[in-house]
Amino acid sequence: MIKKKKYGGKRMTVTLRQRRAEIDEIDEKLLQLLNQRARLAEEIGQLKRVHNMPVVDGNRESQVLQRLRHQNQGPLDMRGVSTIFRRIIRESRRLQEPRA
Repeated sequence: MIKKKKYGGKRMTVTLRQRRAEIDEIDEKLLQLLNQRARLAEEIGQLKRVHNMPVVDGNRESQVLQRLRHQNQGPLDMRGVSTIFRRIIRESRRLQEPRA
């Protein structure tokens, strides 16, 4: 039997609360990792400027997406993985743009 506790006027299982707490922890870790990735993207942007390289490297972006789709073991499908990482790549590009 699953214990139920009151939450916001509704009954909720302890398991649901536990899973949400686990998701919250993962979200915090994801945020830390995304910011770590963003700092590296900024450094790459600086290197690209020093070497007069364009911000967008379509071949590299395609390789990243292909590698991640290949490594994906689900339950996210390939479309979901591509969507998420295309957005991350877009934000990385934005961070690499020269700032006024």
